[in-house]
Amino acid sequence: MESRNKYPDPSTIKEELLKKYPPKVAKKRAKAIVINDPEEIPQVQANTRTIPGIITQRGCSYAGCKGVVLGPTRDIVNLVHGPIGCSFYAWLTRRNQTRPDSPEGENYMTYCFSTDMQEEHVVFGGEKKLKQAIQEAYDLFHPKAIGIFSTCPVGLIGDDVHAVSKEMREKLGDCNIFGFSCEGYKGVSQSAGHHIANNQVFKHVVGLDDTDNGGKFKINMLGEYNIGGDAFEIERLLDKCGITLVASFSGNSTINQFENSHTADLNVIMCHRSINYMAEMMETKYGIPWMKVNFIGAESSAKSLRRIARYFEDDELMARVEEVIAEEMPAVDAIISDIYPRTKGKLAMLFVGGSRAHHYQELFAELGMETLSAGYEFGHRDDYEGRKVIPNIKIDADTKNIEELKVTADPDKFKPRRTEEELAKLKAEGLDIREYEGMMPDMKSGSLVIDDISHYESEKLIELYKPDIFCAGIKEKYVVQKMGVPLKQLHSYDYGGPYAGFTGAMNFYKDIDRMVNSRVWKLIQAPWEDVQSELEATYVTQ
Repeated sequence: MESRNKYPDPSTIKEELLKKYPPKVAKKRAKAIVINDPEEIPQVQANTRTIPGIITQRGCSYAGCKGVVLGPTRDIVNLVHGPIGCSFYAWLTRRNQTRPDSPEGENYMTYCFSTDMQEEHVVFGGEKKLKQAIQEAYDLFHPKAIGIFSTCPVGLIGDDVHAVSKEMREKLGDCNIFGFSCEGYKGVSQSAGHHIANNQVFKHVVGLDDTDNGGKFKINMLGEYNIGGDAFEIERLLDKCGITLVASFSGNSTINQFENSHTADLNVIMCHRSINYMAEMMETKYGIPWMKVNFIGAESSAKSLRRIARYFEDDELMARVEEVIAEEMPAVDAIISDIYPRTKGKLAMLFVGGSRAHHYQELFAELGMETLSAGYEFGHRDDYEGRKVIPNIKIDADTKNIEELKVTADPDKFKPRRTEEELAKLKAEGLDIREYEGMMPDMKSGSLVIDDISHYESEKLIELYKPDIFCAGIKEKYVVQKMGVPLKQLHSYDYGGPYAGFTGAMNFYKDIDRMVNSRVWKLIQAPWEDVQSELEATYVTQ
């Protein structure tokens, strides 16, 4: 790969990013912008409040709870208690896909359920309207479950969604109704909503169905949301290997899968940030170990399948996994050999999610591309530096606002799948159980790691580094492209995908090849470039 010597010094870049800020702002942002050293990982400031006035990429707690974790489940009626705008915002915007067992199978994902709160409900209370909405949804669809999601005004006026859920659950009898106190202002980002969703699903759903549905190698896939069909590709690979997927949290999922998920023998985590709480609670209560995997990238997919097979220590399964990898890789290698000469040495930046900015570096590396800078929207320090730093993370007031469940071993259902001695043996053999090393150890020395990047910082990075592609979300997409740089939208993939597994990797290679080698980006001139002198801004620095 080409030398980094042609790039500006990262210390100079960091100084340039900070110099326009007022002193207090610059001091705080300096802690969130660090120069990476994989040998001695620096501490990065993460999961702290966004500075007022900075244009952030982040979303709200409600978006993380309803939009991310519960949104992909097809047979739960997700009823939003709040103004209609909140429901519209989280209505199919992440392109989660699902596949019912039959054309008549339940699928409520295409519906937008809302209590449509008006001013009168904010003044006089909205619990009566919420009860009416639950009854109406039940009468129309007779669902197995209804989730109630609180929005900002609900928390401000004090509507008790949990009391209403309990009352209506007892009234209706055959419908599991549970609430989420995921008001948008809770926490500092959508990460708070992930935690709230994990807690409530664990409390009200997981462990309700003890049916043994068979399968020799049973796993749950946590933190995979079937964006653009990713889960379908992963399910295909698992099925081909003979691995039984008990439940997915929550791409292409059902309420019955959640209820039965405690019967699996291993939890594997894709998105560490959004779902690690569930893995830890399930291990404590039911004895199911967990480990981190990554099905983004061909090499990562092969590695993940091998890790799962090694956990079960079954020679037949390990041999079958090698057969599957051998069957899948020739097509991957053929496409890489064609595309690699056109993408080698090109530069990428990724600012997205709580694991995606890490996972997708694997795909760019397979194309010979270099990641100059990366960061998360809603990551915590352990997503950057690894779980070893968790004991040293200070718990602030925003974090304390999120309920921390007190979980103990279930007296009837706790069954350790592996003894501590067996887990220690697997670790000694190189299989990381209950571990995640974070993003920074996998990034090059001198690369910039930026948490909760601001709009201004994004523009300056593009101006100074001139990357060949920028990966972020929909809010950033069009401004970046007006600067003459293609943006790959990794929240919902725009119209692309799947990008998981071997087939997904090939799709990604082809999409990136088209984007970074298109001549159109060199022809783009932003509207403001013709009148630059008239649009110069004056920054207040004191």
